[in-house]
Amino acid sequence: MEEYIKQIDKKIVYIGKTIVLGIPFDDRSSFLKGASKGPKAIRKALNSPSANLSTESGYDLSLSDDWLDMGNIDDMNSSNNAFSIIENRFNEYLTQGARIVTLGGDHSITLPIIRAYGKIMRPLDIMQIDAHPDLYDELDGDRESHACPFSRIMEENLVERLVQVGIRTMNPHQKEQSDRFGTEVITMREWNSGLNFEFSNPVYLSIDMDCLDPGFAPGVSHYEPGGFTPRDVISMIQNMKGDIIGADIVELNPKRDHHGMTAFIGAKFLKEILDRIING
Repeated sequence: MEEYIKQIDKKIVYIGKTIVLGIPFDDRSSFLKGASKGPKAIRKALNSPSANLSTESGYDLSLSDDWLDMGNIDDMNSSNNAFSIIENRFNEYLTQGARIVTLGGDHSITLPIIRAYGKIMRPLDIMQIDAHPDLYDELDGDRESHACPFSRIMEENLVERLVQVGIRTMNPHQKEQSDRFGTEVITMREWNSGLNFEFSNPVYLSIDMDCLDPGFAPGVSHYEPGGFTPRDVISMIQNMKGDIIGADIVELNPKRDHHGMTAFIGAKFLKEILDRIING
């Protein structure tokens, strides 16, 4: 991976860079608002003087020129234009050679992100770590709800494989959707720490913070007991086999967090994802 930013025609081209980008958007949340504050909370935890920027491999992100925090996409003035703005911004960075780790925001943002990736990177796989499959055809009349992004992604044939890990809320409708789209579901009751995840195509990693048991991560809108420990998810990030070309960390709701504990887990995930993308 090249370690510089090249200037061409006064436009920055992110050659070999990994970008952190916040999307403070929760207009498509179905139960509680608050995920729009997620990017700020994760950054606060990431830069807290109580910790440092070294990953578990010993890679010090504070000394690395291979990643940039580009701030937030904050020019979305309504939910009507938000997805097109997100997709256009991602198109801009991806065509300049960047890999992007996104801080959400609710899970609806994954749809415009994958639309952008799908224009540039084919074939593409997704590994989704989540309590919910997010495969509703529509929820409360909204086909772009945070409960629906993976239905739209599969309908639009944007990815080859969708592997959904940690699911523990699969209802009959979403099971029909899963069967229709051929998603690979590892429910929480089926999961064990010995499972190996391997991808031959470039893979996008989508982590919904409610994949964790609420005892570890109270800062989410939808409590679903019986989830992962932080160690489980860290191990999956570290050990999954494949070329991770982007990721998102979504559905952190600081309004429900205690002492920032969920935000600190999100920051931990961010560090380990950056390490994987940068160092392979």
